[in-house]
Amino acid sequence: MSQCAYPEDAAESELPDGCGLLHTSRKYLKLKNFEEEIRAHRDLDGFLDRASIILNETATSLDDVLRAMLLRLVHKPDNTESDCNLDLLMAVLFTDAGTPMEGKVHLLSDTIQGVTATVTGVQYQQSWLCIICTSKSLLKRHVCISRLVRPQNWGENCCEVRFVILVLAPPKMKSTKTATEVGRTFATMFLDITFRQKLLKTRTEEEFKEALVHQRQLLTMMDQGLTPSLKHYSISSICIPKSHQPLQQKDFFPVGKGIREDFARRFPVYPLDFTDGIIGKNKAVGKFITTTLFLYFACLLPTIAFGSLNDEITYGAIDVQKTIAGQSIGGLLYALFSGQPLVVLLTTAPLALYTHVIRGICDDYDLDFNTFYAWTGLWNSFFLTLYALFNFSLIMSLFKRSTEEIIALFISMTFVLDAVKGIVKIFQKYYGTSHGNHNADHISVLSLLGLGTSLNTSFHTALNTSLLANPPELTSVSSRSAEHSSRETAVLSLLIMLGTLWLSYTLYQFKKSPYLHPYMREILSDCALPISVLTFSIISSYGFQEINMSKFRYNPSERLFKIAEMQSLSLGAIGSAMGLGFLLSMLFFIEQNLVAALANAPENRLVKGTAYHWDLLLIAIINTGLSLFGMPWIHAAYPHSPLHVRALAVVEERVENGHIYETIVNVWETRLTTLGASILVGFSLLLLPLPLQWIPKPVLYGLFLYIALTSIDANQLFERMALLLKDQASYPPTHYIRRVPQRKIHYFTGLQVLQLLLLCAFGMSPLPYMKMIFPLIMMAMIPIRYKLLPRIIEAKYLDAMDAEH
Repeated sequence: MSQCAYPEDAAESELPDGCGLLHTSRKYLKLKNFEEEIRAHRDLDGFLDRASIILNETATSLDDVLRAMLLRLVHKPDNTESDCNLDLLMAVLFTDAGTPMEGKVHLLSDTIQGVTATVTGVQYQQSWLCIICTSKSLLKRHVCISRLVRPQNWGENCCEVRFVILVLAPPKMKSTKTATEVGRTFATMFLDITFRQKLLKTRTEEEFKEALVHQRQLLTMMDQGLTPSLKHYSISSICIPKSHQPLQQKDFFPVGKGIREDFARRFPVYPLDFTDGIIGKNKAVGKFITTTLFLYFACLLPTIAFGSLNDEITYGAIDVQKTIAGQSIGGLLYALFSGQPLVVLLTTAPLALYTHVIRGICDDYDLDFNTFYAWTGLWNSFFLTLYALFNFSLIMSLFKRSTEEIIALFISMTFVLDAVKGIVKIFQKYYGTSHGNHNADHISVLSLLGLGTSLNTSFHTALNTSLLANPPELTSVSSRSAEHSSRETAVLSLLIMLGTLWLSYTLYQFKKSPYLHPYMREILSDCALPISVLTFSIISSYGFQEINMSKFRYNPSERLFKIAEMQSLSLGAIGSAMGLGFLLSMLFFIEQNLVAALANAPENRLVKGTAYHWDLLLIAIINTGLSLFGMPWIHAAYPHSPLHVRALAVVEERVENGHIYETIVNVWETRLTTLGASILVGFSLLLLPLPLQWIPKPVLYGLFLYIALTSIDANQLFERMALLLKDQASYPPTHYIRRVPQRKIHYFTGLQVLQLLLLCAFGMSPLPYMKMIFPLIMMAMIPIRYKLLPRIIEAKYLDAMDAEH
């Protein structure tokens, strides 16, 4: 590098004339993978169709050689570059373009060369040179290859050049079509000395082309591990999919093998789950505190919502107090004894649906609800125990990444749909009536569960059905004032919901802003959810006291811990409970393992190992106790678990081809956050009914929108759906963009959308019994992925899109 300055004034007159600054930047590129990267073949095919090959070039200077190559490109019969300026293209190839005459340094601006690392240093392959250039005057990409009559010495690292590859491209191109990517294709081919020797022996352009095609075939068949290294282009961006052996019967035996392996994997690091980030040089106490607060609010609010719903549909048998107590106890036990403590447990909408079905059966056949509920839960735990002992979690390896993301996106969609339905119901209740319907009866449970319950965390049903109307003494006397108050309630509810979403997501993204100290930005980002919920709850309760807002249904329990009378049921009723317990166990099995797999995804870089079998057995044990005491069942919840991992992650921003993306460096794998959140949830029993009843339902709707928005950040299906609306030049340089044709990507995305619609048809059906067979629909996606999709799209492309980043 030159470290001189331009002589611009008298103070710098002592500098020698002609001095300037030259910025040199080098980076390693990874070899083009002709077996996986589809663009490698298309680059060569495009060159062969419009070949610009100069054999036996007699020019000796670099400028003359490049000018001859540009003339060949300009004078091609099929040339469409009518506005192409030869002198301008010639100028941008070198570093002196646009510099003062006194400071010109005539060197190539952008090149690719082959290198070999040795003990003595770096050795350059000096017999060939790839020159790349971008120009706004170009309309499409061009490649020209020139073979010199004799080796030329063009300076350092270019002492015996025989081949020159010139690549020209417009600046706005798809990430896999840039000049650098095209240059990487041809540079990979020319790296082989045998290939270069073969090119020297060719006599015609046709022989030259045949040599190129033959070299492509060799590179395609060559194992990636045997390929010599040219450059080191973002190793983490391309991943080879792992080949899974098909499951066999012996994999499920001996009994308990998976649990023993889980113990052997996780028990040695168990003490570290309590000390990492607390003891040692690298402390993360502040992150643990903010993550605990996030988990507390993210778990407490849906727990209250489902407690209110259960209170409504069970006639007080399962109420808010029992739901909070069950959430606290189950979460506490899971935090202490689970193999993967980063997974978050919650009661969900499908579980409330099963509770509703049990209530209906008990009413129809005059059965004791608590006893039948307990027997159903015990059968569920029994089947889960069998699944854990016989290593059934291995079946979840058949769920590919694309299948997991379809289900994950479906759950995120239910959050958005629930929030929209909830706010629409508020407007129907308050804005469109003359008297505000303040004393309206509760909506029937059947219509609620028929229309409002969706697959996983569908909370708006709970809020719409189990929120008390305002007390009679708060209603207005005159109909005109009631109508005025009602419309204010509807508009304020909309503003509160959108305000909660705006504030929470703004604070969540605040870590990317330039304001405040980085440590403060991170704290505000981690506390986005608690700050937004508290802020708009206070605004709603105190800033607009004259506007009445609905409150949660709350009836104190007579006895919080009461064991069901198990002997009161007949054998026939116990058999019926077994059928319900089996369907319930399938839901538990899929949800628990699927959410755990999303939390343990390779991109999260968790290092302490997994424990699918043991965690499934622990879920069975926890829900056994909850069933006996008449408390709601719980299992792993999405998106709370992946968001919990994200909250504990150390994230870095990286730039690749102008695209900024975040990558997780490491995650603090601790039990303290879930442990602390569960304890705080338990202490929340002391906050009933006030101040928890001061949280209005629009705040919860804003919370749902926030959770949905943050959960789709890393969803590959959503990213590929967004590609349909993007310019190709804006496509990110992801692994599937490199390795799969664009049309195949869109086909695959369309097929995933069809599967998503199938999930919606059953998961959002107005018929409760259709929702009960939803686990079967999720299991049916396995044969769809393995049998149907390969008939439409080649298996290698499916595997590429299912691979990790």
